[in-house]
Amino acid sequence: MIPDTLNTATHRLNAARTPYAIATVIRTVGATAAKPGARALILADGTITEGWIGGGCVRGAVARAAQSAIAEGTPRLISIQPDEDLTAQGLSPGQRHEGRDIARNGCPSKGAMEIFVEPVLPRPELVILGASPVALALATLAQPFGFDITTPDTLPDSGPLPAANHVRMVVIATQGVGDLDALRAALASDADYIGFVASRRKFATLAARLEATPEALARVHAPAGLAIHAVTPEEIALSILAQIVQHRRQGQRQT
Repeated sequence: MIPDTLNTATHRLNAARTPYAIATVIRTVGATAAKPGARALILADGTITEGWIGGGCVRGAVARAAQSAIAEGTPRLISIQPDEDLTAQGLSPGQRHEGRDIARNGCPSKGAMEIFVEPVLPRPELVILGASPVALALATLAQPFGFDITTPDTLPDSGPLPAANHVRMVVIATQGVGDLDALRAALASDADYIGFVASRRKFATLAARLEATPEALARVHAPAGLAIHAVTPEEIALSILAQIVQHRRQGQRQT
């Protein structure tokens, strides 16, 4: 059972779309400060804000594992053992062995612990600008893929996008209506992915009017989507969604 303070903190972080991790002690051997079932909440910078999973002998290893779990979007299992146990198994701190992150317990108690660290990440936002057939098809197709989908009623007037601090993916499917304003708004956001449904030639023409740096323009995928010879709006939407998923999962560890 999650303690009230930890439960309250997770609700607050979820509402603020703040990533965090929950560390749970799942096994102990010998004398340890925390026992199986003990939990703690850890922020992306490694700060343990709620709960308890042990003292200074384990907190550093747990904080590092939480940072990795949040950055990679995958859980981690930490095995914290005293020096003699590590030596007997031929293991070293920092090593990854049989799916576990190996860490050293330097405390006099010489207990051993296994701690499971699970990241809790906000649903990535997908902002779709435009009301073209491709935009409508993408908004429908993307629903089962774990995105918070936003389709603004009006196009941005070079201003910030909705919830700009949390925007992860932006697709511009304006079909010639407000293209420049939509591109400016997307480039002004912190979006991880920007896709523009247009030809390379059209984007090059608009890019010359954006007064943006080459590095900024390189953020835009134009034409948006993987090259699958898509023709219909639904096929184009599929190619865009595939590219977004590819971009989102790039760099994640394969298990």
